[in-house]
Amino acid sequence: MLKQMIKRATEMLTSGEVQQVLAWKKGDFPYYPEPAFFAKPEDLQDMVYDKFCSANLSKYMAKNDIKRTLVFLRPCDAYGFNQLLKENQIKRESAYIIGVGCDGCVAVDEGQELGLLEACRVCTKTTFPVYDELIEAEAATRQAADKDLRFAEVNRLEALAPAERYAFWRQQLSKCMRCNACRNICPTCHCKKCVFDNQTYDTPQKANVTPFEEQMFHIIRAYHVAGRCTDCGQCSRACPQGIPLQLLNRKFIKDINNMYGEFQAGENFEAPGPLTSFDIQGDPEVSG
Repeated sequence: MLKQMIKRATEMLTSGEVQQVLAWKKGDFPYYPEPAFFAKPEDLQDMVYDKFCSANLSKYMAKNDIKRTLVFLRPCDAYGFNQLLKENQIKRESAYIIGVGCDGCVAVDEGQELGLLEACRVCTKTTFPVYDELIEAEAATRQAADKDLRFAEVNRLEALAPAERYAFWRQQLSKCMRCNACRNICPTCHCKKCVFDNQTYDTPQKANVTPFEEQMFHIIRAYHVAGRCTDCGQCSRACPQGIPLQLLNRKFIKDINNMYGEFQAGENFEAPGPLTSFDIQGDPEVSG
């Protein structure tokens, strides 16, 4: 598949159809490839695509309107791209999308493979909501996860007593050091100015906060992306402290599905989000 990807990228760069290519390149270690823009055909020799290419490339397309770009997307990436497109963070004409098959990515810790990423283990996405052409997209053998598997951990936490759930999340969120990795990698986190940044100076540094606010950062962020989170799992993958942030977002997804009906963010460009439309007859909350 990689040979076909490089061949197609070379053709499009050489013909001038695109000005750059967004894919993955070799990192310092083979199990840590990095997202990268390639501007010349000869640079594509450093391009890779394997089970370690876990970064979602859709976020790197946001606000990238200067150069027409060929971007390689897996199904989960395409949902993120479509959501960014829906929120006017990407101009469709600026991207040429080639969908590629995916069997899931593995988690790595100090060079040791730990099995499939949690996001891949419970992934329900095997189709592309947006693309221009496909390369061996049908070659992937991974099957979509069952809905029960996707929400199994959410169900387990819901079964705990309130005090136990509270203790679990206090313990998990207390590990946060506000590096902002989750926010920066999330396709649906694209505010120009975050309420948690330092407002005193015109710099992106984080504000001095209390431990309580460090934890509230994730609660507020989860509410911010509710109804827009595609469940790509990049937040959990990027967290250096191993906080299961995707689990928090998935709880919101389950609740939205139960209250408003089945909804997958990024699937349908035209469909209004469950929290951005109002139907007085179907509103699950009782009003006066």
